[in-house]
Amino acid sequence: MIKVQITREAEESIIGFRVSGHANTAPKGQDIVCAGVSALTQAAVLGLDRCLQRQMKLEITSGRLLMELTGPPDERTQAILETMLLGIKEIAGTYPKSVQIQEHRR
Repeated sequence: MIKVQITREAEESIIGFRVSGHANTAPKGQDIVCAGVSALTQAAVLGLDRCLQRQMKLEITSGRLLMELTGPPDERTQAILETMLLGIKEIAGTYPKSVQIQEHRR
């Protein structure tokens, strides 16, 4: 199962996320669920880094991605992160046994 943990600040803004695990719906390298979640999260990180030049703490290992903003979020940052979350929620709705999303506040 892929577990996605979204961290929000009190004002509702997403300030970080953690993704871990594998969907195990197909052989390694052929899993559409893993590929979809990976593409969404990595595209969000690339957008924050290369388009917005946002500073963040980033850890990427096999089966795990952690991103935490190091500065305050703004509207453009939130647009990227909320769009990522919308995509992940769509995947989770289609594959509920493979993707679990949790949100918590700091």
